Amino acid sequence: MSSRSIPDEGRPARSGGPHPGVLALVSLGIFLASLITSAILTGGQTFVSPFASTGQVAAFFQQNVTAMRVGGMLQFGSAVPLGIYAATVYARQLRLGVRVPGPAISFFGGVSAAIFLMLSGSVTWLLSRPEITTDVTLTHALAFLAFITGGVGFVVGIGLLMAGIAVPALILGFMPRWLAWTGLVIAALSELSFLSMAIEPLQFLLPIGRFGGLLWLVAAGFLLPRTRAAANQEPRAHAPGASQTHGTSRTAP
Repeated sequence: MSSRSIPDEGRPARSGGPHPGVLALVSLGIFLASLITSAILTGGQTFVSPFASTGQVAAFFQQNVTAMRVGGMLQFGSAVPLGIYAATVYARQLRLGVRVPGPAISFFGGVSAAIFLMLSGSVTWLLSRPEITTDVTLTHALAFLAFITGGVGFVVGIGLLMAGIAVPALILGFMPRWLAWTGLVIAALSELSFLSMAIEPLQFLLPIGRFGGLLWLVAAGFLLPRTRAAANQEPRAHAPGASQTHGTSRTAP
């Protein structure tokens, strides 16, 4: 059969890039590896808060050179599949015919999160250098920079990535409604985490956005359909006219 006789909607998507679910798993795995490795190399020491005294912060980094070097490297590495995830999901949403700002918002958020995570990993690596940590004031300043980029910067970015995926998925039925709503709740909490820059008790929002967000991206990556035809085969399409309504939408070139 000639390839011209195969409708665009039914043709397997071979140019959609790597599987987003696998990318999210890889990013989450490397990120968890950075935390576990750091915990092992520090002998179980709790990571020092940048809000501690300058002496405590400097002493922690001076005593845990290897842990910071390896942890910063792995943190940097976990940002790469996250950025690819954002680009892959952006392209997939366009193929699904999404013509609202959601895909662009998710792409911006994912790239921002990846860049902030790379910056945080790079700064953490710098804090493993004895030439840096001998200056306690500079060490404390860099600890704050690593915290704000890997904390608030990363979480706000990942919140935008989630929101840009969850809203179109909720409206068009690309994933279970409960999962889309869960993503929107975590995304909202992630966006509110910027308030922790002035209100320190709100820092509890950071781990919610960081770990909850990455876990949600794994689930979304595996459930987001590849093509509009695949989306129309979901149980939601049993409603009268649902298949025809979605089937007439053109996918992005």
